[in-house]
Amino acid sequence: MAKCDEGYLCEVCGKPVDHLAESDMYLRYVIGLLDPEVLHTTPERHLVCNPVLSQFIVHPDFEPVVASGDFAKNNLDAQYVQQQETLITRGYERLLEIRKLGLPLIDYPLPEVREKLGNR
Repeated sequence: MAKCDEGYLCEVCGKPVDHLAESDMYLRYVIGLLDPEVLHTTPERHLVCNPVLSQFIVHPDFEPVVASGDFAKNNLDAQYVQQQETLITRGYERLLEIRKLGLPLIDYPLPEVREKLGNR
């Protein structure tokens, strides 16, 4: 994570979000759920502090998160769950990749998201 991106506090637990790969805000940006224009005003959360989103990460480096209630994936359509698992896991993998590549912020999103952003 860039020096300017360190030290954000999680709005849920109040602890620092120390690494890009634990950032809910950056995952949402990478998968196209968060516009780059609002990154600086968007509250930060740990991925595990947002179970509705992080329950869809299926990756050996990420301990599974179980959401409860109406938005738990076991209450959702199986096809939707599969689509979300594919997208959100790809986003998580991108966060892991970004850490190693040292990319500029504009290049963080997945290719299809960058294409959409470029066409605005």
